[in-house]
Amino acid sequence: MPASVDTSQLPARTTGAAAQLAAAHADEHPLKLYGGWFCPFVQRSWIVLHEKSISHQYVEINPYNKAPEFLALNPRGLVPTLAVPVGDGSKKQKPLYESVVLCEYLNEAYDDESKHGASLLPKDPYERARCRLWIDHVGNKIVSGFYRFIQHTPEKDYNIEQARENFLGHIKTLMKEMLENGDEDGPWFLGQTFSLVDVMLAPWAKRLFLIDHYKPGGLGIPAAGEGGDDEKVWARWRKWFDAIVDRPSVRDTWSDDDQYIVAYRRYAEDTTQSEVAQATRKGEKLP
Repeated sequence: MPASVDTSQLPARTTGAAAQLAAAHADEHPLKLYGGWFCPFVQRSWIVLHEKSISHQYVEINPYNKAPEFLALNPRGLVPTLAVPVGDGSKKQKPLYESVVLCEYLNEAYDDESKHGASLLPKDPYERARCRLWIDHVGNKIVSGFYRFIQHTPEKDYNIEQARENFLGHIKTLMKEMLENGDEDGPWFLGQTFSLVDVMLAPWAKRLFLIDHYKPGGLGIPAAGEGGDDEKVWARWRKWFDAIVDRPSVRDTWSDDDQYIVAYRRYAEDTTQSEVAQATRKGEKLP
């Protein structure tokens, strides 16, 4: 999923750990990820590049001055965009966009386990298809619910409790799947095996603190021992959440927390004109 983001008040570049990673991948390379530090869809792709130890160049896009070579690849100017070299030694590149597509491409194209580690999708056809079903749930239910929650304002035709219940309900559905058809000990969707299902949700897991920061009543996930009938479900969530925020690929693609507070203020006020925000207002599927 590409993201058109309202960038008029965004800091211009990566900071913190992400700045170090960007600097380490600043040199010219035929495989380029064009991104924006603020964008969770970009972070998905960056996590996969990190997980698979894929050599690449990271190019931070200036939203006010987009480079001609970037616009030639993606005239809409949306991130993430991956510039893929065509043929050995060729300087020609073809574009890919949509974060799920990018992540699957990188996982398939760089499949030498001796260089890039294990696949992020199972070899078994059924399990691979099951992962894709839950990748869809993450994108169409949890991620959509996050924006509906953070963009809530008092004049909406739904109240904040409904937004909270909707969002947490979609998380519980995923956790129940992990409990019923996975490894209860986890921590990942596939038990001990990290997968694209985990990647798809990771950027929004990192951004949950923004709901606590901006929304009355905060996120609302019960503390340990306070989950009532859902205690087992929320214990599974805590195990997954603690593991994902401590995953090196997630930590290393993250800028300083205060940067995101600035970046998401307009979402919290529901004044941003990003494509994601506009689709959320209209009750449409995210672009």
